[in-house]
Amino acid sequence: ELELEVLRDTRNRTIRAMCGQRSAPRSVWELPAGQRRTVLRHLLVSDKYRFLYCYVPKVACSNWKRILKVLEGALESVDVRGKMDHKSDLVFLGDMKPEEISYRLKHYYKFLFVRNPMERLLSAYRNKFGEIKEYQQKYGVEIIRRYRKNGGNSAGDDVSFAEFLQYLLDEDAERMNEHWMPIYNLCQPCAVRYDFIGSYERLHDDANHVLERIQAPSFIRFPERQAWYKPVTAETLHYYLCNTQRRLIRELLPKYILDFSLFAYPLPNITSEFCRH
Repeated sequence: ELELEVLRDTRNRTIRAMCGQRSAPRSVWELPAGQRRTVLRHLLVSDKYRFLYCYVPKVACSNWKRILKVLEGALESVDVRGKMDHKSDLVFLGDMKPEEISYRLKHYYKFLFVRNPMERLLSAYRNKFGEIKEYQQKYGVEIIRRYRKNGGNSAGDDVSFAEFLQYLLDEDAERMNEHWMPIYNLCQPCAVRYDFIGSYERLHDDANHVLERIQAPSFIRFPERQAWYKPVTAETLHYYLCNTQRRLIRELLPKYILDFSLFAYPLPNITSEFCRH
């Protein structure tokens, strides 16, 4: 418990220090239009419980959306099986008028959940290119065509992790797909003063904290992980990082550096010594 408090305190202090710099945006209205659109599109609203939740793909956002739907009476239970509809029965801050947006940003409880950036990228890679045809066809085919000699005949289902990282290197962070866009760009923690930043590593404790804080009914609890879900373990991450060119990882870090530094995650260890074990 003490360790958890120390981590939260470190994270909050870091955010305050970095967001206190003169160049940092003080509110969503100071952001360029494109960045403002992105964050407002990722802030989900509960007027009934007076909170805003910035959802981050690959950080348990489907389960939080389930909770929102149950709180609003659109879903019977958090355990309802079936494909998640990420649009219906959800209220997005971006669909509201400027004065309604400002009121909620000022008066509602605001939270988001974060995850180790490399782990989140690996999770997105394995899920989207390993399991989802739509992503293989939309992104996979393009990635292979761009980075592989004679890759013209690929169905996009065999993108390597290195090819994916190279693609991220060449992408503009602000135009990325939300599944691999940096959390900083999705949720703008300097422009939005979050009351609580939970982490994927302490998901249940942090989720319970939020549920208690918003005074959710006692029958609502954070859902267990789906049986089919293949989590990224420390071993899996070690395998992918150590079998990818170090240059690629080193060059990619600046793109996600705010996620590492603001949310107190250590940079990936890709030393020869670490990779030998």
